[in-house]
Amino acid sequence: MKLALTALLVRDYDEAIDWYTRVLGFRLVMDRDMGGGKRWVEIAAEDGGALLLAEAKKPEELAAVGDQFGGRVGLFLHVEDFDAAYHRLVEANTQFDEQPRDEPYGKVVVFRDLYGNRWDLIEPKE
Repeated sequence: MKLALTALLVRDYDEAIDWYTRVLGFRLVMDRDMGGGKRWVEIAAEDGGALLLAEAKKPEELAAVGDQFGGRVGLFLHVEDFDAAYHRLVEANTQFDEQPRDEPYGKVVVFRDLYGNRWDLIEPKE
């Protein structure tokens, strides 16, 4: 068994595609019209891991955009070069909840995506 995708609620497909590809460097894997205003939009990180962007429509979906994890960090992005990735996020005016810190498991900082979802940017220790 393999977990294939994680759905992430977004306000708008196109703004989400732009942010995740431009700021995080994800690549657009698929953008297929499913009819009725729905699209199958899949993005992936450079070394694996994929998200299915799901445009929120219902009131309860819209209310969850940016808070899908109840205020906790819910997404974890591992990088080989923390400093380069961190500076890329700084240059894109990304919101950080803290300063970078060293932990037993690696260098980490919590940041928020364009909707407010909390992510860990981590350079794992070997």
